[in-house]
Amino acid sequence: MRKGKAIIVKHTGSHYLLSELPQWRPFPAVARGKLRLKDSNSTNPVAVGDMVEYEAEDDFTGTATITSVLERKNYIIRKSTNLSRQSHIIAANIDCAYLVTTLAFPETKRAFIDRFLVTCEAYKVPVKIVLNKIDIYGESHREYVDYFKGVYEGAGYEVLEVSALTGLGVERLREECARNSGVNLFSGVSGVGKSSLMKALDPSLAPKISEISEHYKQGKHTTTFYEMYPLASGGFVIDTPGIRGFGLVDFKEHELSTYFPEMLKIMDDCRFKPCTHTHEPHCAVKEAVDNGEIDGERYLSYLGMLEEETKYR
Repeated sequence: MRKGKAIIVKHTGSHYLLSELPQWRPFPAVARGKLRLKDSNSTNPVAVGDMVEYEAEDDFTGTATITSVLERKNYIIRKSTNLSRQSHIIAANIDCAYLVTTLAFPETKRAFIDRFLVTCEAYKVPVKIVLNKIDIYGESHREYVDYFKGVYEGAGYEVLEVSALTGLGVERLREECARNSGVNLFSGVSGVGKSSLMKALDPSLAPKISEISEHYKQGKHTTTFYEMYPLASGGFVIDTPGIRGFGLVDFKEHELSTYFPEMLKIMDDCRFKPCTHTHEPHCAVKEAVDNGEIDGERYLSYLGMLEEETKYR
């Protein structure tokens, strides 16, 4: 009997594929019994990116058995509705998360972007924003592109302009994914072009691609499972199904603002500590919003999250 450690590279219900990275030799596995993580109410106790211990026949005939899940360095977790008490882990042990966004066809809502970024901050996942389909906006939309970039770069995030169709920015993204042979997550709402972007990064990949629904101006769900792929240029990418909602998990009222980098930088100047940045006088964050130093929509996103956390706790 062989025992070893490997990473989950695909998750389809109760079945998994494992590989001992950086080698890419996936083999099938199942979890032993009802595998559960300590203090977890997640619907998927094992996620793509998890390092696990397994047992298998010496010649790898048959199916390996996952015996335990090793401690994660980070992960991204969400709940699909505010009323839900169960959560879902998108992926674990991520070197960089790329949030793929679009300004139109479909529009990625700012509230979704901010919730994703807050979760990355809370669970220690490095994150960058990919502004895809930059080729369709034209000069008439340049002002809004610059505004969008200004908001998030001003908050401390790198924004990459990319076009999966024309190849603009793809080489830089390819080089970033290859750096240190890391594990990179691509996520976003349906229709933003995650699968097309991955195919642009490596034409040998075969993620499913679908057209945008003209009626709803939304993408159709094409990726149905969480899956990791090796890139020919180096590194690994995790493709995820399109996400329609991003509920926050287990945030405390007074810690939420610390996951907004632009608020974190100045909150020590607030008169009251802790400060919720809502009603307190002499609040540095509210003053920065009034002065235009913190984007008003980002602040409204913060208030919306704060309301949800207190309402549904």
